[in-house]
Amino acid sequence: MPQIDLAPATLQLAAIVSAIPDDTLTRPTPCPEFTVADLLSHVNTLADAFTTAADKHTDPTSEPSPGDPLPDLPMDWRSEIADRLGAMTDAWRRPAAWDGMTRVGGVDLPGEVCGLVGLNEVLVHGWDLARSTDQRYTALDDLLSALLPILGDFASPDAGGPFGPAVPVPDDAPALDRVLGLTGRDPAWRPAHASN
Repeated sequence: MPQIDLAPATLQLAAIVSAIPDDTLTRPTPCPEFTVADLLSHVNTLADAFTTAADKHTDPTSEPSPGDPLPDLPMDWRSEIADRLGAMTDAWRRPAAWDGMTRVGGVDLPGEVCGLVGLNEVLVHGWDLARSTDQRYTALDDLLSALLPILGDFASPDAGGPFGPAVPVPDDAPALDRVLGLTGRDPAWRPAHASN
């Protein structure tokens, strides 16, 4: 599998994070259990986890369990998240990251699958945060096209998949809408305060 440069997705997510006002941290997100602050904490944690996975420095005993509470946001969360996303990008630019096996989130995965899962996390949570905080969001078609086949394999019509139940989206919908649907999101989702 050819390597994919995560930079367009990570740079956009970092820009979205940097523009999030403090007074939006308690807003809901398309992730039902997460506020904006919760999702930022998740992004901060996942960027570090996928950097470690790319470097193959995995230690099952040090991984958080899925039920563990999210850590508090650091005081300098905007810059810390940007730094961690940058490190994640650099780690996945190394060819060895895409080879062999690695581990993330308690799951052993081929490197090439793990890289795509990391890309998906960045892209989809970028959309989540942009939508929740009234920001514009775009994604490159080549990145979305790389995700669609693997998401089709992971998607579930019920709650049994990794993303919750898939949301039906027309086959001819834009690629971003299809990615969102496969990851359990309604592309039309808006926060309650937003006008339609």
